[in-house]
Amino acid sequence: MRRIASSLFVVLGLALAPSVGAKEVATVTRLDAGHVSLAREEAEPVTVWLSTDASLDAGDERAARWTGAEPLELALPAEHRRYVILQGDSGETAVVAERVLPLAQGSNFRDIGGYMTGDGREVRWGRAFRSAAMPLLSEADKRAIQELGIDSVVDLRSLDEREITPDTIDDETGALFLANDYRMAKLMEGLRAGGGENIYKGMEVTLAPQYRALYRRIMAGEGAVIYHCSAGQDRTGVATALLYDMLGVDRKTILADYHLSTELRRPEWEFPKIDPADFPGNTMAAMLAKAGERKSAAPLYTPGGQSHLAQFFAYVDETYGSSEGYMQTVLGFDDADIATLRAAMLD
Repeated sequence: MRRIASSLFVVLGLALAPSVGAKEVATVTRLDAGHVSLAREEAEPVTVWLSTDASLDAGDERAARWTGAEPLELALPAEHRRYVILQGDSGETAVVAERVLPLAQGSNFRDIGGYMTGDGREVRWGRAFRSAAMPLLSEADKRAIQELGIDSVVDLRSLDEREITPDTIDDETGALFLANDYRMAKLMEGLRAGGGENIYKGMEVTLAPQYRALYRRIMAGEGAVIYHCSAGQDRTGVATALLYDMLGVDRKTILADYHLSTELRRPEWEFPKIDPADFPGNTMAAMLAKAGERKSAAPLYTPGGQSHLAQFFAYVDETYGSSEGYMQTVLGFDDADIATLRAAMLD
């Protein structure tokens, strides 16, 4: 493995053109707090640049000349957000970044960019970040998030959850905060119905105000958007899947991304220790108190072994025709809205 030293942060590399069937131009694997490994299938030579944003300009640092024939190890401390720009000999570029932000006390916090669509476009990096709740972020975590250029925070949680652990990331970043009140009991009825089958059915209606606000903030293009629920897997997972599907990311990739939550969650950082007695009348207090004691997440499958998201996609197709149809029917988006959302999220 070739090694390039640098004082810059995490980044990953991508090839300039995906191979047949590839869902990402390239991938990056964090090795430790100071190093990442950059890998791609293509072997054409590229120049690797490190940047504070997704544009190649005079202020960027040239890190390496790389063919991609073997992984490239970069000495990059996990303290600042950086992007890798791969420049081909003809001047074409591809941008990549670390998908999972290495927060010390965060959970399931990741950039949704980097996946390829069926027509060969790439979901933009640095436009939207998904996460679990963030009540216990370290000071270093907060500084890292402040570097992301956050314009909006969309909290998908219920009033009950927000009462117990109010969102403070907007205070840390100066971002616009958006949430809509609903009681968790209503959502839990759907989650518990059917004995664990089709648990997301109806969620797209209950959370329509939140999803509409999220996609509208992305459309606005006024900065990056963070959106989250408590675990960052169900409500957040559905919001992400609907967006990817509308953008044209294939469903196999979407499902794989959805199931990453099982390994990326760290429940000990999602819920602070609480005494339910401090929240009389709050139906979520006892549940969240127990949730904070968990050390791992349960796989996102039905008792019969089906992916919850795969079942939801079947329901969406039957009910609305497509994810785009859902956005038009329930969220009230017109063709211009859909085009704006695509333009905001696709290179």
